[in-house]
Formats: sequence, structure tokens, C-alpha cells
Amino acid sequence: MLTIRFQQLGVRPGDLVLDAGAGFGRHAFELARLGANVVALDYMADEVVTTRGTFGAMVEAGEIDEARYVGALQGDATRLPFDDGSFDRVITSEVLEHIQDDVSAIGELVRVLRPGGTFACTVPTWYPEKINWLLSDEYHAPKSVGGHVRIYSATELKAKLRTAGLEVTGSHHAHALHSPYWWLKCAVGPRRDDHPLVVKYRKMLEWEITDQPASMKVVERALAPVMGKSFIVYGVKR
Repeated sequence: MLTIRFQQLGVRPGDLVLDAGAGFGRHAFELARLGANVVALDYMADEVVTTRGTFGAMVEAGEIDEARYVGALQGDATRLPFDDGSFDRVITSEVLEHIQDDVSAIGELVRVLRPGGTFACTVPTWYPEKINWLLSDEYHAPKSVGGHVRIYSATELKAKLRTAGLEVTGSHHAHALHSPYWWLKCAVGPRRDDHPLVVKYRKMLEWEITDQPASMKVVERALAPVMGKSFIVYGVKR
């Protein structure tokens, strides 16, 4: 399940791309399939290990060329171990809302992007996220499930990106069907993955992701601008 539109980001074969906060690699793997050379960075060691293993399996299976996998490493987005202007594209998905010093993180992400390079970030959309916070203190407590420390408005996020040196070039919302799932989880308790209603809704989402029925695509497109779980912003470095 991808959140960022790589065509809008301008990804081309041979681009060097940083996925900061790659998690288990959903965006990084697709970038490699598109021919980009990928560096996946995450704060969590177990996710880095899993991403390395998956990249290795993709190379062995001939799904991607070995050159596409540059590396997966553990690191801190507020102190990136890369030179200025190292990357053609930089992405970060559902990361900034977890970082106390988001201004430093944004500054670092822009620093390692070359002039003229493109950037994309995703954060939870204000309105669906506000409902989650109202339903559950546990959801947004920094050391618990979720660990979200702020809710971004579109104005705040774009202003911080511009201050860091980006020209904002576009934005959109995604994953409308995921908002009710998280409202439900917050209502019953974020850790209650075994709750019958949560299980049933998750199965529906898995069906929608794997089978991609046309009817659900229509529903997603119609609802995304209103209740999309994620807000995506694109920019270019001045």
C-alpha cells in the first residue's frame, strides 16, 4: 500500500533516493522496482533488519538489480549521516508526527537533498487525527502505541517545509478507508487488535489492498479529499 505518488515526485531510473523512516520498506521496495537506487533509513533496528532481508530476497529472486539496493541503516532523522546534496529525491512517510524536534528533522531532510531535487512527506490528516486523539489518550502518548506528538494542519506543514528551503509543488490526501479503522481502534483501545470489530474491518482493508476491486477504488477516490487518513505534500529544493 503506497501513500506517495512517485510519478508526481518525478522518480526516474538511476535516481538516488533516501527513504527516511522507511519502516518495513513499503515505499523503498517500490522505488527499487522503478529503477531508483535506494537508501532506507529507520530509527528502529528490527525494521532495518527486516528491510535488509527483504531487499536481499528481491535481489536473489531477480525482482530488482543488486545495484538498486544501496543500503538499509539505523539512524536519526534529526542527525542524518549524509553529505549535503547527496540525494536526488527524499521521502519520509508517517514520520514527522513522531519527532519532537520536527524542525531539525525537516532541515536535515532538505539539507541532504540536492538543489533541484524533489521531496515528499506524508503525515496524518488533521481532521481524522483529531478524532483519534479525542477517542484515545493512549494513541498519542509519546511512549505508547502510535506515539504521535503533534497534529499538523496543512498550513503548518507547508510553512515548515518552505522555511527549510522547499518550494511546495502539490498536495493530496490518501487512504480514506483507513480513517474509520483507526477511529474504531482508538474507541476500543489501540492495543485491542483482537476485538471482533477491529478484526472484521482489518480483513476488509486487506481485501481492498490485495484485490483492488474497482468499486472500492471509486469509494476511495470520492472520500479521500474529505477523510483521507494521510496528507501528502510535494516540494522541490530551491
